[in-house]
Amino acid sequence: MSSIRASLSSVTPTETLEIENGLSLVPRLKLVLTIYRSDLSVNPIDEWQFKNSLLDYLKNSISISYIIPEEDLIVHKYKDLKKRKREDPVAYGVLYVRDLGFLNRNKFNKEYEDEVKKKKVDLEKKFVEWRDSFVEKLDGIELSLKGVKFKLNVKIPKTDDFELLKKFWEEYYAFNSKGYSSRGGRQQPDTLVVRGLPSRWFAEPRVSSKPSMLVSHTIFSVFGKIRKLNVGTDDDLGENVDEGSDNIVPGLHCKIVVQFEKHDDFYNALKVLCGRSMQKGHVSELTMRPLGIGMISGIHCKGLEEIRIQKEVACN
Repeated sequence: MSSIRASLSSVTPTETLEIENGLSLVPRLKLVLTIYRSDLSVNPIDEWQFKNSLLDYLKNSISISYIIPEEDLIVHKYKDLKKRKREDPVAYGVLYVRDLGFLNRNKFNKEYEDEVKKKKVDLEKKFVEWRDSFVEKLDGIELSLKGVKFKLNVKIPKTDDFELLKKFWEEYYAFNSKGYSSRGGRQQPDTLVVRGLPSRWFAEPRVSSKPSMLVSHTIFSVFGKIRKLNVGTDDDLGENVDEGSDNIVPGLHCKIVVQFEKHDDFYNALKVLCGRSMQKGHVSELTMRPLGIGMISGIHCKGLEEIRIQKEVACN
C-alpha cells in the first residue's frame, strides 16, 4: 500500500494503477458530445447512422494510431424532439479513447524519450497537448447523413480535467479566505466524493452486497491517511444522471465521501482519478454512461459550486 502511495505523484496519464481488492484505475480520454442540426431539415437523427459516420471520420480524417471500437461511442437522441426549438441539440453522447499506449510510441514523443525516462511529467505534458488537439479537431465538425447535416460539439468533462479543478479551488479559496490566514491556517480542499460505482465492489464477500466501511477504507487508504469516511448507497443520483441513464437500478451503486488528513493526499488522489475508469479484475465492467457502472465519476473538491461540493466536510 505504501509503495502505491509513493508512486501516485509520478504516475503518467497512460499508466494503469493497480490498487486494492482487485481494483485498478485504467486511463482513458472521455469526451462529452452534443449534436445539433446545421441545416433547415426537420428529419429526425438516426443514431446508428451518426455513430457509423463519426467512427468513419475518426478512422479516416484524424491521425490516431488506434481504431475506436463501436462500443466506445454512445449516442442517444433526445426523447422530446418535437418540443425542442430548432437551435436546441437533437442528440447527445460520449466518446471514449481507452488505448492511450500510442502516446508512448508515436513520433510526437520520440524526441523526449530520454527525458520521459528521467521525469514522467514530460509524458503528462504530451498527453495534454494531444488531448487538446484531438478535441479541437473534432469540435465543430459537420457530418452529413443522407443529405441531412449535423454539427458536433465536443468538450472534456470538468471532472476529468485536473488542471481546471485545481484552478477552480485555488480561485475559490483565494476569493473566500479573507482573514483566514490571520487565524494561522490555509484553506485547502481535502475531500473527494465518488459516485455511481457498483456496491458489490466495496462489499465484504459472502457477508453482504452492501458497500462496507472496512473494504472502502482499505481501498481508499492507498491514496493516503483518511480522517473521515462516509459510505452509503446511491439511490438518488439526482442531477448527476444524464439523459438516457434512467435505467440505472436503485440500490446497486454507492456513494463514498473520503476526507483525507492531508491536502497533498487529496491532491494526488484527485490527479490519479481524473481521466481514469475503475475496473474490477481482468474483465472491464465499464459502461458508456457519463455516470455509469464502474466509472470514476462525480469527483468533487469542497468549495466549488461548479462541480457540486460537499459543504458539510471541513477543510484543513
